Amino acid sequence: MSFPRKKIQNLIEKALRNKINNFNPESGSKPIHDRLLGQDRMNLFSIIHSINTTIGASIYEPVAKQIAKSHFEKVDIQVGLSGKFTTGAQEEISAIVRELSLKSVTPNHASELKRIRSKCKSGGTLTKKMTVVDLHIMDGNNYFLIDIKTAKPNIGATQNFKQTALEWMATKLFENPKANVRPVIGIPYNPYHPEPYDRWTMKDYFEISEQGQLLVGREFWNFISGGEDIYDQLLECFEVVGKKMRREIDRFVAKNQETHPHRDVFN
Repeated sequence: MSFPRKKIQNLIEKALRNKINNFNPESGSKPIHDRLLGQDRMNLFSIIHSINTTIGASIYEPVAKQIAKSHFEKVDIQVGLSGKFTTGAQEEISAIVRELSLKSVTPNHASELKRIRSKCKSGGTLTKKMTVVDLHIMDGNNYFLIDIKTAKPNIGATQNFKQTALEWMATKLFENPKANVRPVIGIPYNPYHPEPYDRWTMKDYFEISEQGQLLVGREFWNFISGGEDIYDQLLECFEVVGKKMRREIDRFVAKNQETHPHRDVFN
């Protein structure tokens, strides 16, 4: 199936232009940093950091949906789950997270799915407010629940991610004990390239394999494309938009360095 290059470029351009045209500056005085590094450098850093945040918040999810929807039965972003699962499943989740933190077991998706499935109807029912699923993919009886995360989360955040991923699994199994549920942490790029992804906090809690729970860079984008190798084409889309909007971005940066010398550009 052909790669939707033009649609992806339009999504990237629209999201970036929307942020440029509709920013809401807030106070961001950093007197220590200004004096140490120079106010002009801090202003530029603040603007670039804000654009980087925009890429994560407004671009990855719709681009991922555009790619995935041609390869899977149903694809949605920002999906809320019922949050219903059993006390037996909750106990099993706590045991898995504890064992991983003590390094008495290694992360293994197949084993964790089997353990939670065995308790998905055990005990009383509880309801928990849960974080939404960034990218929710259904394909027959298969569910891929994807949380798109930053490249280098810390240990506390990683433990929370694992807890959430297992609770997502328990919720889906409560609804359908026979479902094949795979929660995934998707990291859009590998900050260690060309070396393999080597964030120890993630490796201690998520299985890194083609059938695992952590997909990084090329593996993530190729997975949501149904196994097609589209990563280089995706990077080209960002490059094309960057070149097209280069002057517009330069004008935007120059304008906000002048008019908002002590402010961050975006929320």
